[in-house]
Amino acid sequence: MSDISSATQEIFPQVKIVSIRMMKPETTEKLLNMIVKVPGVRRILLRGQNIPKTVPYGPARGIENTTDFKTAVTVAGTDVDIRLMVGDVILELEDISVADRIAKTCEEFFTNFGFYIQKGTFIKPHPSMVDYAKYGPRMEPDLIGLCDPKRKDKPVNLGKYESQVSFTGHCENNMLEG
Repeated sequence: MSDISSATQEIFPQVKIVSIRMMKPETTEKLLNMIVKVPGVRRILLRGQNIPKTVPYGPARGIENTTDFKTAVTVAGTDVDIRLMVGDVILELEDISVADRIAKTCEEFFTNFGFYIQKGTFIKPHPSMVDYAKYGPRMEPDLIGLCDPKRKDKPVNLGKYESQVSFTGHCENNMLEG
């Protein structure tokens, strides 16, 4: 592990792929497997609507939430447990030129519903207080900005692709894919 100050000096470009509809786990798996094949993708962050383990309110409160949307998918040969309906896929890239290849990949993939791509900063490039509290002063640089204080496990490392996959947040769009 390295020191935080030296790990955060370089800021990489980021893009966000926003799906017009929430994606099912099978659709997310196909998209992620296409994205990890694009050279130059450093980290991947999935955002969407959380699927709770138990029903949080109503007459079924406290009962286990049985749904097909909480499942494990295989991305680059690694099993990834998805606990949300994916709406956004945030990518950290080695170089901004990779964004054009990502756009072409998305145009091939999104044929049944629309999408758009935004450029900006979506993953914190510098450690926050939550990062420091969870991982300490000598955290791995790849974990910066991916910290979810409520999760006990670390983000998934896809090995040879050297990408990180993590799950966080919620999405305002509750439309399901057809």
